[in-house]
Amino acid sequence: MAGACPAPYNPGPVSFLFERHVDLKLPIKIIDELAESVIESTGVLDLASGEIRDVKLSEDNDPPYEGFPGEDEDYEFTSGMLTNGKKEVEFRVEVDVVGRKYSVTPSELLELKGRAARLFSAAPSAPPAPPAPPPKGRRKS
Repeated sequence: MAGACPAPYNPGPVSFLFERHVDLKLPIKIIDELAESVIESTGVLDLASGEIRDVKLSEDNDPPYEGFPGEDEDYEFTSGMLTNGKKEVEFRVEVDVVGRKYSVTPSELLELKGRAARLFSAAPSAPPAPPAPPPKGRRKS
């Protein structure tokens, strides 16, 4: 057919555009504050969803803690810590007592992504410069 327009390009399902997503999961420290003590755990923060998975209570808790800290009657709040060498970023962690899960809110996650990008893109701090050598030569009297 002369003058007919070719069929429009159909790339298939749009989902192919999203197949290559970045799967960013970072190890974090979780700190549950109780009235008289602090309970430490580790976990993995999914930067795409804000979910915290693979939570394990630290063996360094003294005395050892069993259970879910958010259920404790002395529970006050929870925070998370992301580290890179000696640099740290602290952030708020939400606690779902019924589901016994931790997560980060979308607004906190957005702020954390910016802070984490600065933390991980910063050059590592250089070791202190060695002291200057003493001057050579004779001392004047």
